[in-house]
Amino acid sequence: MPHAPGDVTGQPSAHHQPRHPIPEEATRLLTTPGLVVIHGGPGCGRSTLLRHLATTFHGPVFHGSALATLRSVPAFALTHALRIRLPEHDPPLLAEAVQSRVRGGLLLLDDIQWADPATLATLVPLARHCRVAVTLRTPHRLPQPVENALRTAAAGWLAVPALDPAAAADLARATAPDLPPATITDVVTRAGGLPLAVQALARHATATATAHPTPVDPAGGHDLTQVEYAVATALADLTRPARTALAALGLLGHPAPAGLLGNGVPELTHSGLVTTDPTGTVGPVSPYVAEVAAGLLDEPSRRALHRRLADLVPPAEAARHLAAAGDGPAAYRRALAAADTPDISGGKRADLLLFACQLPDVTPQPQVRLAAAQAALDNGRPHAAARLLAADHTWDPASTMLHAEALLHLGDPTAARTTVTAVPDDAAADLVAARDRIRLLAELADDPAAAAATAARITARHGPTPTHTGLRAALAAVAARTHTPGWEDALASAAADAAAAGQLLTSRWSAWLLVETLAADGRLTEAAQAARSAGQACGLDLAYSWQTRFLAAELWCTALRGGRTGIGTADDTLRRAVDLTDRTVPPLAHGYAVATASLIEADGGLLAPARARLAGVVDAPLPAAGVIDWVDREAAWLDGQPERAAAGVGPSTGSPLIDGLRQITARWAAYDGAPVDTDRDDRYPATPPVGQTLTAWHTLDADRFTQAADAWHDLAVREQVRCLLAAGLHQSDPARAVPPLLAAERLAEESGLVVLLGRTRRALRRHAVRRDGRGPRSGGALTSRERDVLHLVAAGEPSRRIAGQLGISAETVETHIRAGMRKLGARTRTEAAALVLVGETPPENRVPGQRQVVQP
Repeated sequence: MPHAPGDVTGQPSAHHQPRHPIPEEATRLLTTPGLVVIHGGPGCGRSTLLRHLATTFHGPVFHGSALATLRSVPAFALTHALRIRLPEHDPPLLAEAVQSRVRGGLLLLDDIQWADPATLATLVPLARHCRVAVTLRTPHRLPQPVENALRTAAAGWLAVPALDPAAAADLARATAPDLPPATITDVVTRAGGLPLAVQALARHATATATAHPTPVDPAGGHDLTQVEYAVATALADLTRPARTALAALGLLGHPAPAGLLGNGVPELTHSGLVTTDPTGTVGPVSPYVAEVAAGLLDEPSRRALHRRLADLVPPAEAARHLAAAGDGPAAYRRALAAADTPDISGGKRADLLLFACQLPDVTPQPQVRLAAAQAALDNGRPHAAARLLAADHTWDPASTMLHAEALLHLGDPTAARTTVTAVPDDAAADLVAARDRIRLLAELADDPAAAAATAARITARHGPTPTHTGLRAALAAVAARTHTPGWEDALASAAADAAAAGQLLTSRWSAWLLVETLAADGRLTEAAQAARSAGQACGLDLAYSWQTRFLAAELWCTALRGGRTGIGTADDTLRRAVDLTDRTVPPLAHGYAVATASLIEADGGLLAPARARLAGVVDAPLPAAGVIDWVDREAAWLDGQPERAAAGVGPSTGSPLIDGLRQITARWAAYDGAPVDTDRDDRYPATPPVGQTLTAWHTLDADRFTQAADAWHDLAVREQVRCLLAAGLHQSDPARAVPPLLAAERLAEESGLVVLLGRTRRALRRHAVRRDGRGPRSGGALTSRERDVLHLVAAGEPSRRIAGQLGISAETVETHIRAGMRKLGARTRTEAAALVLVGETPPENRVPGQRQVVQP
């Protein structure tokens, strides 16, 4: 007759709790009468563990709780557990009455930090005759003699361990299945192993797309408010030095030396709220709890603590503390001092200078504003640079050139050209060279054909090898666009010279142009290598914006090229691309990452998530917009919707490879019945495989398709498979059609191209080559093919998509679905799919004509 109440709202669900050693240890200790104390911080799962004890105990269980509002009521917790009136004013008689009621059962008391003195005094004598398990929240305000008496009488004093990261991640995924991996990692890190905090932060992240709510913020949601209230209540039991030390950790956001935190560290350690490593560095067990402690400070106390911390931390960190304390001028001076540190990285220097220029009640000096704009441009942040320079209304040659450079990188070449019109021809040589660089690059963006003539005039003025590094890089960019022989060496040399001269913007821009041009020409391996090298260099300088841009380009080249090393490489590329899409990255990097992830998912048969991801992209910049447009069309064709693959005219990318792939996809859409203009287009001779493939489609010659497949061999495996598939489809002689189809099947299977593999096997089936083994008649049981089809129905896939993945026709899919519904006695395809997932009734137990019922 268990008397334990039901689950308490707000506690971690026992169904999702990972296995703890505490219940087993407590059960072992309670095989004989005794007292077990389970203690831990707020939200650690003490109550859940106590309920677990109640469900596993073989015998009567009496479960009660102490309440803070009724702590003055004598023996309330015992009365709550036993459900009877007790002689609360006579301690010996009270203990005897409880003992006679519990006998061989189990007494569970939750939150004894709120228990009244009568209940606490009864626990020690009661433990000699009964099994008693209690939970104690730390920190608490139990008198020291009472705690000592409980420790002496207890058979076990068990601390609830924090969840390890893997278990916390599982709990976060169970609470919010749609959270991306990066957000789950953020939730786990901030929760610090507290189950209740993991669940609350995961729900908050689902609702608001962020795992960083403001502590003690009513807008944080009901779950967070409840957690914050529980944490704040527990922290109120700490002494002032301990609360201040924990709040300091919350304001710092990272571990700190014990000497910096004062004399409250021992109490925090005793309460299990912080840990200390061998070097003496103290860190919070849960960063979220430390943030709540900081949020509990009133405004004057918080400002005072920020100001105190500013005197104890490095200058870069001190500047932000001073700003939080409301001292803008002091924060400005400290940020500039930190930015002048010799060994500071470029990314951190840009952050500090931009921070200094954006402080309220501070007017930055012109040279500081200029340095901040230059650092922002060097690190791929043209928006920040443009905002800074637009606020400076005084004409200055250096700021004018930087402003034009920022406008150029923002994709506004007309405004950039207008900005430099005030620079005369008789200005200083460096200034004229910088002006001509802006004009040339603006011309290259607006009218590439006219840029060559402009480059010739500039060369006549400055010589074939200008001394100005930026102008030399701009001339190399024109050579790359016109494919002048040696353009690769010119761009690589310009990037290296600019890096040696300390002109990081020119160096990184030249490296990016090299990657883009190589990829546009179909030299994917070289482009990926160049992107990897440049990205690593940017990573060392913490130039996050440029680093993510190069990383996204590398992933795109890797995904498009494919490989024969199995799906492991594709899975790793997909994981990295999805991780990139979950982060705040520049639009260009985000566009390439989305295209990468969507292409791999679509080729692997995950067409619904691929198309949903593509649909979420709005206003991607060129050339990523053209890449996304082609991937979107390709996914539609793979999804059995050729009319969508051929709809409209996509944006021109200036990439021979991508524009050529778009034409190839249009030819496949036309083959599948979509109305497409298939006139031959030879605009892109720079990529021979594209030209050979389009020629094969123009002539419909199977031998030409085979030759085109050979041309794609070292460029893109998926296109090689498509050419081999086309060769088999356009060959009337079965003896000559089967070999290319078999080669396409092998490559598609090795590379994880699920949809193309299905199409290839469908083509092979026309020539009586089958890959699905057919067993004996199944009678009333489902065949393996019917089971495969119904599993895909359960995954929400439509018939056309199932047909593409399994290499069968949509009519055959419907036949398998109807057969499965008949065998399972289901009225709808959804019911049949559900029955397959939970397991069907064995045929020998089935009544003919009776509908099968899914058992919960």
